[in-house]
Amino acid sequence: MVLLHVLFEHAAGYALFVVKEVEEIGMLLPQVEDCILNMGKFHGMVSLAAFFPFKSAQAALENINAISEGVVHADLKLFLETNLPIGGKKKAMLGVGDAKIGGALQEELGLSIQTGGVVSEILRGVRLHFHSLVKGLTAQAASKAQLGLGHSYSRAKVKFNVNRSDNMIIQSIALLDQLDKDINTFSMRVREWYGYHFPELIKIVTDNSTYCKMAQLIGNRKELSEESLESLEEVVMDSAKAQAVLEASRSSMGMDISPIDLINIERFSNRVVSLAAYRLELQEYLRSKMSQVAPNLAALIGDVVGARLISHAGSLTNLAKYPASTVQILGAEKALFRALKTRGNTPKYGLIFHSTFIGRAAAKNKGRISRYLANKCTIASRIDAFSEVPTCVFGDKLRDQVEERLSFYETGEAPRKNLDVMKEAVIQAGEVAAEIKIKLEKREKKRRKREKLAALSTGDEEGECDVAVVKKKRKHAAEEAVQMKEEAPATENGDRIAKKKRKRKSEAEVVAEEAPQTEKKKNVE
Repeated sequence: MVLLHVLFEHAAGYALFVVKEVEEIGMLLPQVEDCILNMGKFHGMVSLAAFFPFKSAQAALENINAISEGVVHADLKLFLETNLPIGGKKKAMLGVGDAKIGGALQEELGLSIQTGGVVSEILRGVRLHFHSLVKGLTAQAASKAQLGLGHSYSRAKVKFNVNRSDNMIIQSIALLDQLDKDINTFSMRVREWYGYHFPELIKIVTDNSTYCKMAQLIGNRKELSEESLESLEEVVMDSAKAQAVLEASRSSMGMDISPIDLINIERFSNRVVSLAAYRLELQEYLRSKMSQVAPNLAALIGDVVGARLISHAGSLTNLAKYPASTVQILGAEKALFRALKTRGNTPKYGLIFHSTFIGRAAAKNKGRISRYLANKCTIASRIDAFSEVPTCVFGDKLRDQVEERLSFYETGEAPRKNLDVMKEAVIQAGEVAAEIKIKLEKREKKRRKREKLAALSTGDEEGECDVAVVKKKRKHAAEEAVQMKEEAPATENGDRIAKKKRKRKSEAEVVAEEAPQTEKKKNVE
C-alpha cells in the first residue's frame, strides 16, 4: 500500500501532511474537490505529520529563494529526512506542488514524487485551512508572515535584477522618441501661431528649435532694428540669415498682434526651447549609460540604434540570446509576416537600417551588409552581456571589420581575417581591463582611507569626551579622599572611646557576676 505525504511550503515554515485512503481519493477526484471547502471532512482526510517553523525572516527568504530556483535547501532536506518514513512495508510517496522542486527532491533524496491531480486539490485545501491544521498558528499570524515574506522576496528580486541597468536605457530611449514627437508637434504649433504675425520667418529659419528661439527673441517684428542684428546672429549663427530676417521684418505681410497674444507665444516658445535643451541632456545621459552597459554595441552601431535594439529585445541578455538572423529583421516583424502570408520577399533589415553602414552601401549590397552587420551586433551584444569588465575594444575592432567589408564591396580589396582581428582585440582588451582594475583598486583604497579618516575623527571626538569624563571622575575621587582624611581622626577618636566603654562594661559585668558567688561562699563559711 502506498502512503502519500504532501509537502506544503508556507511563509511560517515547512509542513508535512499525511493523506488517508489515497487509493480511494485517487479514484474519487470530484469528491475530493467537494470536500475541500468543508473543514470537518477535510480534517478527516488530511492530518499534520510534522511542522518545521523558520527561525527568522532571513531563513524564510533563503528557503523561498531556493524553492523558486528549484534547489533543495539544507533545512528542507533535514526536515524530510527526519520526518518522512523511508523504510517499512508501506511505500512512501511525496506529493509536491511544483514539478521543478519535485525533480530536485527526487534526484537529491531518491523519493517517488507525485505532482498534479489529487496533490494539487489537496494542497488547495491545505492552503485554505492551514491555520486550523497547525496548532498555535492563527489566521492573522499566517497572513502577517505571508505579507512580510512577500515584501522581502519582491524587494530582493528587484534589488538583484540583472536587467536593472537595461531598464534605464529602455526608458531613456522611449522618452527620447516621445520627446522628438512632442517637440516636433509643439514647434509646428509655434510656427503656425507666430506665422500670422511674421510669415516670412518660416522660410528663412527651417530648424524647429532655432525658430522657437527667434520667435522668443523677436517678439513684435516692428521693433526690430539694426541694433538687434548681433543678437539675431548669435541665435541663427549666420550673418546673412540675420540680415534676411531684418529685411523681411520691414516688408512683412503679417498682421499686427496684440501684446497679450505675443506674451502667450513667447511663453510657449520658451517651453519648447527648454524641452529641446532637455532632449540634448537626455541624449547625453543615454550615451553615458550605453558606454557603461553596452560599450561594444554602442561603438559598433551607435548609441541610439543600440539602445533601440536593447529596448525592442527587452533586455541586453535577451538580445545576446538572439541569433544574427533575428537581430537583422528586429523591428520589421509586420513586414516579415506580411511577406510570409503573401509569399513575397522578406525584409532585409529592421532597426539596423538606421545605422550609417547600410545607408552608405550600394542598393545591391544593402542586404549583404545588413546580414554582416547583424552578425557583428550579435557578437558585440554577447560580449557586453557576459564580460566582467566593460570595454569598447571589441566594438571598435568589429566596426573596423564592417568598414573593411564595405570597402571590399566597393573596391574589391580583401579584408583581414576575423581570427587575426580577434587576437588583436583580446590582447588590447586584456590590457585595458588591467588598467580599469588598477583604477578601481585605487578608488577603493581612497574610499577606505576616507572611511578610516572619518572614523579617526569621530574617535578623536569620542576620546576627548572620554578624557573629560576621566578627569571628572579623578577630581571626584580626590575630593572623596580628602573628605575621608578629614573624617579619619574623628572616627579614630570615636573608636578609642568606644573601646574604653566596652572594656569598662566588660569589667563591670565580670564584677557583677563574681559578687553573688562571693556572698554564697561567705554564707557557707
